[in-house]
Amino acid sequence: MRIDHLGIAVADLEQALESYRALGLEPTGSEEVPEQRVTVTFLPIGESKLELLCPTGPEGPIAKFLADGKKGLHHVALAVDDIEAALEKARQAGLRLIDERPRRGAGGALIAFVHPASTAGVLIELCQRKGSH
Repeated sequence: MRIDHLGIAVADLEQALESYRALGLEPTGSEEVPEQRVTVTFLPIGESKLELLCPTGPEGPIAKFLADGKKGLHHVALAVDDIEAALEKARQAGLRLIDERPRRGAGGALIAFVHPASTAGVLIELCQRKGSH
């Protein structure tokens, strides 16, 4: 297992991109994920990525996260080869799941979230990319 990406909630995508570009990071493009009401931009770092998450409106999990006065790190995404098996293992371990079944995420990945109450306060995303499994 490895870290696929770190999800970072931002209110202003262009301003955030300026900061990350100043650090030498370049985005690979942006994608709107309508189901999550968010625009996603990935910044590769070695084998992992930073994922900037900017809400497209006042609804959705990232908009609510920002409205609660939070900002910055939103989640840690772990790359898995078989998301169904990873969910079953988490379920058997008694972890609280936000997603009982995988759903589509950015870049066509299958994703599912584990509630932070089960993971020492950190929202964990399980992420199976195309070509895995």
